[in-house]
Amino acid sequence: MLLTSHVLITDAILLLVAIFAGALNSVAGGGSFLSFPALLFAGLPPIMANATNNAAMWVGTASSAGGYREEVAKARRYLVAVAIVSAVGGIAGAVILLRTPSSVFTKLIPFLLLTATILFVVGPLLPRYAGGSTASHHGVQRPSLRAIIGQLAVGIYGGYFGAGMGFVMLAMLVLEGFENIHDMNGIKTFLSAIINGVALIPFILARAIAWPEAVVMSLGAMLGGYLGARVARRLPAPAVRRSVIAIACVLTAYFFYKTYA
Repeated sequence: MLLTSHVLITDAILLLVAIFAGALNSVAGGGSFLSFPALLFAGLPPIMANATNNAAMWVGTASSAGGYREEVAKARRYLVAVAIVSAVGGIAGAVILLRTPSSVFTKLIPFLLLTATILFVVGPLLPRYAGGSTASHHGVQRPSLRAIIGQLAVGIYGGYFGAGMGFVMLAMLVLEGFENIHDMNGIKTFLSAIINGVALIPFILARAIAWPEAVVMSLGAMLGGYLGARVARRLPAPAVRRSVIAIACVLTAYFFYKTYA
């Protein structure tokens, strides 16, 4: 009876956290700063927590990608090659994660959170300082070799951990000559869905996903994404970003202390 009550309480907390994470992703990004640590606090082993978080958050990303059908269709010539390398990178990153000893990944968690925090802080500035290229600005050009190599690296990072990869993709799209933020967000979301989606294949085969927690958090992320989209216009995005940064800094400091103190 006590065990059942504990499971119900844990699931309720994970659902609540996932709702907030989904809402954050729809408003300012950074939902994984809540969802991944929540799974660790729920008692999942680090690698399983990461794989489960990937599965849960992918549902929201995939549903968001569906809303960018027109933007994706416009960029189909650009997307063919980068989608392929994104898939290759996503699978490679997931396989590398599964081959990483749990003790090693545990020690990497603070640094991964720190990397994600830095990307979240400086991410909006990357496109501004990336500068444009001489390519077409209509989202139909073929990607440069630089973009293909860069997207492969992003895919590997995304399959391995992934938080903050969207900001890097936006910066690369600016370098490729894209200017329309809606087109860029559509491409970014589409590629993120591919990376996280293909990463599920090795995770499923390795039985690295805690499905009860993944289902609970998927439902929460979808609900949070819907609610977040509805209230996004009423919330000041800078204030939301500052809150996410504060949470990320606290959690990063906590995991550094827990791991190395």
